[in-house]
Formats: sequence, C-alpha cells, structure tokens
Amino acid sequence: MIPMTLVEVAVVTGGRLVGIPEEQAASVLVDGPVVTDSREAGPGGLYVARVGETADGHDFVDAAAEAGAVAALTTRPVPGRACVLVPDTQDAFARLARAVVDRSLDLAVVGITGSSGKTSTKDLLGTVLATAGPTVAPVGSYNSEVGVPLTVCRVTPETRYLVVEMGARGAGHIAYLAEMAPPRIGVVLNVGTAHVGEFGSREAIARAKSELPAALPAATGVAVLNADDPAVRAMADVTGARVVLVGEAEEAAVRATDVTLDAAGRPRFTLTTPAGPAEVALGLVGRHHVANALAVVAVALELGLALDDVVPALAAARPVSRWRMEVSERSDGVTLVNDAYNANPDSMRAALEALERMGEGRRTWAVLGTMLELGAESDALHAQVGAEVVARGVDELVVVGDAARPLADGARAASGGTRVRIVADADAAEALLRAELRRGDVALFKSSRDAGLRLLGDRLAAPLEEQT
Repeated sequence: MIPMTLVEVAVVTGGRLVGIPEEQAASVLVDGPVVTDSREAGPGGLYVARVGETADGHDFVDAAAEAGAVAALTTRPVPGRACVLVPDTQDAFARLARAVVDRSLDLAVVGITGSSGKTSTKDLLGTVLATAGPTVAPVGSYNSEVGVPLTVCRVTPETRYLVVEMGARGAGHIAYLAEMAPPRIGVVLNVGTAHVGEFGSREAIARAKSELPAALPAATGVAVLNADDPAVRAMADVTGARVVLVGEAEEAAVRATDVTLDAAGRPRFTLTTPAGPAEVALGLVGRHHVANALAVVAVALELGLALDDVVPALAAARPVSRWRMEVSERSDGVTLVNDAYNANPDSMRAALEALERMGEGRRTWAVLGTMLELGAESDALHAQVGAEVVARGVDELVVVGDAARPLADGARAASGGTRVRIVADADAAEALLRAELRRGDVALFKSSRDAGLRLLGDRLAAPLEEQT
C-alpha cells in the first residue's frame, strides 16, 4: 500500500486510535498488505475486521497481528491490539481506498464493467499494461465493494496503472465503486441478461452499467464503449467524457474485421485504429475475446502505449483467472474446456461457438448446468441455450441437475442430431464422462459457479494416473 502512518489511517478513515498511544501511532507505518482475511496478513499490514454472515472478523484480529499486521480496522476495541475504531468498517475501507488513489498523483485508473467478459478483459488489460509499467489489477473477480478496495490498497508508490473491475447487483453500486476509485478511463463491454433476476430488466442493467461512463471526468475522461451493443453505444449520451467506440461496426474507431478462429478456437483479425492497422492473433480461446481485445487496445493507446508494443502483448497473453475458457489437453487425446466459473446466456453462446470451432471433425460434448439469477425468464433463457447447443451441432449434451432441465427441453425441441441426457449432479456427470469420453473428444464445462462444474472439470483434467 501507499505508506501511511496509523495516525494518517485514522484521519482518512474517520476513525480513532485505541490500544496504542497516538504519539507511538505517529511512527507506526502501514506499508504492507491490507487484507480482510487474517491468513493473508503480513508485516506492516492492516487487517480489516469485517462482520460477515458466518464469521466476525474481530475474532481474528489476534491472528492477523501475530502474522505481522500492525493494526486492525474495527468497530470495537480488541484488548491488547492496536485498532483504528470506526463506526462502519466498509465505509472506512472505502475511504482508505480513496485516500490511496488521491495520494497516487501519477496513477492512471481504468474502470471496466459489463454483463460478461469483465474478468477476462481486466486480465488481458493488466497483462498488456504491465509491459509498459508497474500495474495492479484485481485478483480473480474482485469487483465488489470489498474486492475493489482490496485491489486499490495493493497500489504502491511505483504503481503506474490501476485496473478496477466493477460489478453491480443493483442501482448505485458502480457509482459507489467509481467514487472509491475514480477512473479516468471507463470501459463498458456489453449489456446482457446476467443478474436480470435481481435488476428486473435489461434496461435496468443498462442504467446500472451507465453509472461508469457517467462518473468519468468531462475534461480528461475517456469512455470506451462497445459500438456493436446499442445499449452500450447509447451511454455516450450520459457522459461528458470523450467517447471512443470499439467493435466490428463501421463507426468504431478501434475496429476488427476479417475475424476468424483457428483450429484451437483462437481468434485472428485485422485491427484498425487511429494509430494504424495491424494483424492480431490472440492466444485466448473464443471469438468473444475479440471484443475484449478491442477494448484493451483502445485503453492502451489512450494511455500512450505504441501499437507495435500492444499487438505482441495481446498475442502473448494467456488466461490468468481460473475456470475461464481454460483448455486442458489430456494424455489420452481428450480436450477439456473449463469455462464454469460463471454463466449467463451470452457467455453460454460464446463458449458454444468456441466449442463448435474446436470440435470440427471431432466428437463434442457440452456439459452444462444451471444459470442463476435470471428471474422470471429463466426457463425460457435456458431453453434458448439448449436450442443453441443443437444449432452448433454439438454431439452430446449432458445437463447437470434438475434445475437445468429447461436446457434439455430446449435441445429436444430443436431439430438436430444432439443426444441429450440429464444427470442428477456433478458426480453422476463425472461417472458418465469417465465411461464414455474417448480419444479426440472435446468437452466444454459451463454453468454458474454454484453448480460445481468447474471442480468437475478440474477432476477430469487431472493427470490420468492421478484419477481414480
């Protein structure tokens, strides 16, 4: 973290010091990890004692101190420990993050949101920017009111670029995150149906995502918007920042044409930019990464990177976060694609498109589970994905769990040669796949996180000699 004394931490969080004299606190420096998990505490760090549904962080202040944390951010004193006492740890944590950004005068902050692709895009952007200077990007999907300050507090005096993934489960969430870590550049990837059950409509999702471009500074801000998504393109009307359109539409300033996928499902395309054209070959699997890469190119050029440096960095990038189009080649010739960190109709279609290309001339399997938080349209949206499986010519559809049954219904109602089977759970799917997968097969695992298919994919991808 940007070094601060305990006294400074108390000031910026609106707290008061307990368990340590102020004159001593003035010489105690917080310059280590800021964490909410005591197991991740370290020398010079600060432990944020959150109260969750199943645990009270105050019970772990001692453990954090023993690991080297110099103090804890708490709502009540902990005997024998230095604490910054605040009325609300979340509010104080947000204030601390904002203070870190405000003290980092040369830091370029980039915010990314969208219904799908946020994590893959921030990983790709983090990889590209790291070629130009010290970069901080979120771990995994740290895109919430807790994940964002955890990411921001990793900034050091040397950090040049900060990438912030911004998720939302309701109105005002992104505006809150943007206040915590004010971006100069904001990227909106798409507006889909993820979490429509919580938002109520796609229009409500669009309004929530538009909070990012609306938060950009008019004088210096840049809104990178997807020209191929009308709901995103319309967000140009809510921002005073300069707008850069990206996509395959003719109006896009950063544009992809002649998009193809190689035999491994990796995109190739011609890139057109204000800095000139280039041929791009991505190392990531799935056509949907074209849109992600265009957003990354736009941001990188805005930050002063040369196109000749950006293109090879894109080509060299590989998956960073787990369970996102993670491809494993088994020694028996079976290819497994584990994209089961999360799922919505849009990401399902993107994964199925990649499966179709990768599986040309091979037997293909779609092992699919439920998509959560789709609201009243859930059954219909699952059925549409089932029909997409058939349209893509997938040979074998394995639907996991009764909640995902509409996937099977949609596939069976479509006209095609896909064999459709429903199994009770991931264990049953594992037994079926172990019995029937053979050399040359390609199997895709895709579901919302709680369906557990990501772990099934891991088990089947393990070295064969380790499998039982």
